[in-house]
Amino acid sequence: MIHKYTLNGYNIVIDTNSGAVHVFDDAPFDMLDYLEDSVPEIPPAKMLNTLSHKYDNETLNEAYDELRELYKIGQLYSSDDYEKYAKMMKGAPIKSMCLNIAHDCNLRCEYCFAAKGDFGRGRMLMPFEVAKKAIDFLIEKSEGRHNLEVDFFGGEPLMNFEVVKQVVNYARSIEKKHNKNFRFTITTNGLLLTDDKIDFINKEMSNCVLSLDGRKSVNDRLRVRVDGTGCYDQIVPKFQKLVSERGDKDYYARGTFTKYNLDFTNDVQHMVDLGFEQVSVEPVVSDINLDYSIKENDLPRVFEEYERLAKTIIHRKKEGREFNFFHFMLDLNQGPCAIKRLRGCSCGNEYIAVTPEGDIFPCHQFVGNDELKMGNVIDGTFNVNLKNEFALANIYSKPECKNCWAKFYCSGGCNANNFQYEGNIHKAHKISCELEKKRLECAIMIKAATAD
Repeated sequence: MIHKYTLNGYNIVIDTNSGAVHVFDDAPFDMLDYLEDSVPEIPPAKMLNTLSHKYDNETLNEAYDELRELYKIGQLYSSDDYEKYAKMMKGAPIKSMCLNIAHDCNLRCEYCFAAKGDFGRGRMLMPFEVAKKAIDFLIEKSEGRHNLEVDFFGGEPLMNFEVVKQVVNYARSIEKKHNKNFRFTITTNGLLLTDDKIDFINKEMSNCVLSLDGRKSVNDRLRVRVDGTGCYDQIVPKFQKLVSERGDKDYYARGTFTKYNLDFTNDVQHMVDLGFEQVSVEPVVSDINLDYSIKENDLPRVFEEYERLAKTIIHRKKEGREFNFFHFMLDLNQGPCAIKRLRGCSCGNEYIAVTPEGDIFPCHQFVGNDELKMGNVIDGTFNVNLKNEFALANIYSKPECKNCWAKFYCSGGCNANNFQYEGNIHKAHKISCELEKKRLECAIMIKAATAD
């Protein structure tokens, strides 16, 4: 299986199964329209007859020899050797946990998947005793894994920051005893940031996600406080201070774009100009009946904007003003391991979320779907059968993915989106798929344009 497209003057061909990416001249690129699943030793007569009106014989022969060589070394129309492993991915120990440290928030963002902070379960903060049980549960279920990850999430985690500090101190106090190494991350809207909190975050958090939607007018339209006022002016200086003091530790300024700002390249550039060189602006995923939702008829405009953003990234890099855009970051040399290619995120299998009440869910986006509750860290219950079901959710369990050129990059998409909008973790969410494929095309084109 291959995927060919032209973008920004580059003829790009992706060989799905090998992961090889080629930038072709026009002749070999055109020849692929006459080939199906192989490059036979003898060129198809129809191909030669048709293309002889456009290219001379020497060009055609050289082009076909190029395709033939790539085919012989397994980089064009390669076979799929992964499906046999798809049912062998059960039994992995848990390695990461999302601690919903606060089911409460001081913002009421319109598009919030967490029901504006409380996940539809009532506003509450996680007691330290529950968090302590969660850490103990993670250590127990991680078995022989050494490196463990804990994400502090909400709601707004800073509303329960004393417990955040207690959790970090507790985990650090026992990690050597259990031969573990904890890596902490936190996501915050920034309203409650203080110098002391910034110092602690920069010391203890390996990654930090800073929620900001871009330009003030965009951010303050949907990211509002309880009283309906915007938050941009208060949070931006705090985020700038945190990042300026963070050194080489990871962070992202992370935004959401909606139907209201389909010119989101302007928001990305605005965040970069504020001093945030690590940026992620992601499409809203929500009920299509809501005014701000991105619908199928918006996709051509979104695709156009992704292309504009890609060209902006290339231009800025050539000027020495480069930045990283999360969804365009792609490793074409090593890439993800085979299991991650098949399954994507480890939701419900190696990754779980824990609520303030101690309930366990496959990930933070499943919180509130009680039919998928996996257990509770307080009483120690855990549904291994449900864990195995998530472990076996992969590109071969999803009919739409099996024959998709992008399957080894998106790995079946987000299980939570699939469940919420398609009713099944084994059914891919169509709009998310189309957006992901366009991002991949742009990301690969950027690699081609900046290879030198």
